[in-house]
Amino acid sequence: MTTQNSTVSQTRSFTTVFMIEMWERFGFYGMQVLMVTYMMKKLGFVDTRANLVWGAAAALIYATPAIGGWVGDKLLGTRRTMTIGAAVLAVGYALLWLPTNKAFFLYGALGVIIVGNGFFKPNAGNLVRKIYEGDETKIDSAFTMYYMAVNIGSMISMTLTPWIRDYVGARYGDSAGWHTAFGVCSIGLVLGMTNYFLMRRALTHVGSPADALPINPKRLAAAVAGSLAVVVISILILQSIDVARVCVYAAGAVVLGIFINLIRISHRDERAGLIAALVLVVETVFFFIFYQQMSTSLNLFAQNNVNLDFRLFGWHLFTWIPEQYQNLNSIWIVLLSPVLVFIYNSLGRVGKDPGIAVKFAWGFSAVAVGFFIYGVGAHWAVDGKVSSWIMVWGYGLYSLGELLVSGLGLAMIARYVPARMGGFMMGAYFVASGLSQYLGSVVANLAHIPEGLTDPLESLAIYTRLFNKLGFAGVACTAIAVAMLPLMNRLSASHSDVATNHDPLPAVRSEEFNLAPRGP
Repeated sequence: MTTQNSTVSQTRSFTTVFMIEMWERFGFYGMQVLMVTYMMKKLGFVDTRANLVWGAAAALIYATPAIGGWVGDKLLGTRRTMTIGAAVLAVGYALLWLPTNKAFFLYGALGVIIVGNGFFKPNAGNLVRKIYEGDETKIDSAFTMYYMAVNIGSMISMTLTPWIRDYVGARYGDSAGWHTAFGVCSIGLVLGMTNYFLMRRALTHVGSPADALPINPKRLAAAVAGSLAVVVISILILQSIDVARVCVYAAGAVVLGIFINLIRISHRDERAGLIAALVLVVETVFFFIFYQQMSTSLNLFAQNNVNLDFRLFGWHLFTWIPEQYQNLNSIWIVLLSPVLVFIYNSLGRVGKDPGIAVKFAWGFSAVAVGFFIYGVGAHWAVDGKVSSWIMVWGYGLYSLGELLVSGLGLAMIARYVPARMGGFMMGAYFVASGLSQYLGSVVANLAHIPEGLTDPLESLAIYTRLFNKLGFAGVACTAIAVAMLPLMNRLSASHSDVATNHDPLPAVRSEEFNLAPRGP
């Protein structure tokens, strides 16, 4: 069901999804920013175990959307499933609010969060795709703005939750500080759901066919039973690093196999688009290995080897908490997103907008430079501590790369994948992202700090070796992406030739991007 309604503007429909996505990401990143250090400081995990447990959780968080997209498409409806996911996430964060520091309880709460994200994430993205279906330029711009919603929410929460942890902890005890900070994440989801219910009429014309039907009790019962099973399985996986490794790699192999099979059995008019999507998904896997460093190696680098004072010309401006440096990623993305939307739209109006494959190559080159900045910054370290400004500029390049790759990953699915496969392919994209985030945690463990090592000069050398290696890996990824451009151009041309033979959807009033609809 993608019936467009001329009485409802795309702006209002998009804003409805934008707002609940913003609050959902507020909760997720508020939790993520603390999770690795929580496991180390409150549960006694060493850095390698904390990295891998979070890597496995991240992989599952990104893998379950493959199921959640199908549930939204076929069983419960896209809008309903997104709403259920938000409610389940609120429960998961509320469990972390409870004052207990048991590893098993943490695994259970993460299992609930994994289920909630699986329901929410692919269906929210699929609604954006349906709102702008039929206009490729608007899809690119819409998903860039949608990606900015992610980072507005995370920017607020990644600043707020570490501060709440320290403020409450100083007054009511360390344990109360950690759990209150997690509780704020749950409150954010409640606020997001309240706003969604007030605006939900703007989406009544957008969704899957199941949204137009009454809820089938048997289907709902099956979804609940499946969710409970996923929570139990998640607990079992998170308790064992070996089991986690096998499951993550197996999931990646299964999704790759399904993807290849869909290409094999698809109509020949759809095949070029699906192959192009597969190539870009593989490139995205490599990108998320870099991305996972934010919550692992870069987070721990800030704990050990960053001067937390921001100074300008000798004047002290302010001091950050180590976890708050992850917020630089969101700040840069909020700043850069409108700039990129303006560039895309300006180039699109004159027919010069570069393809997604070109943007991916640019993104990898930006990431490479960003990691080299961390490595080079070590040469100006004082007593093993680099300047906070090194982190600012390193994250700036890293974030530009994220916008060019991850920020357009959803747009890539929307552009190249047939609508009937949209929900599953959104999910498959997230599975690939999850696999690579687990691999990113494995890579982060190359910078393991031996127990008892407290000299910042020694830990600085360990971290910068990893960052320089990641910089060279980024150069290699850029070279591969550039080498793939001729193939991608041929596939995109074949896909475009087929797409232009289909009637476009009727134009709907658009206020946010001020773009004329493309003709056939």
